[in-house]
Amino acid sequence: MAVRGIRGAITVSRNGETEILEATRELMERIIEANQIVPEDVCSLLITVTNDLDAAFPARAVRQLPGWDMVPIMCSLEIPVPNSLPLCIRFMLQVNTEKTQREMVHVYLREAKKLRPDLAHLS
Repeated sequence: MAVRGIRGAITVSRNGETEILEATRELMERIIEANQIVPEDVCSLLITVTNDLDAAFPARAVRQLPGWDMVPIMCSLEIPVPNSLPLCIRFMLQVNTEKTQREMVHVYLREAKKLRPDLAHLS
């Protein structure tokens, strides 16, 4: 069994607690569904946010999903590159799986599709 990375990102309309938590949950649920993930197979989840998002910890939304309370999750700030996509939440999920890296489905939603237009058709 190998450890594989799954990427994802989503944007929100504003820096609000509800918006951040709902978007985080939406992204996580789409990644889970697309990759048939069970929490027991997850090594860790790194969540980054752009520096314009500070109304809530996105990890809170993931920990509320059934079975995800013991998954190691860390939140961090994304590098503030000038003219980068604002109001963005990004994921790097590491899972134990028999699948190949090419079989991992990366999910980019809303304006975050701009980050990986080559993968936008998969989301």
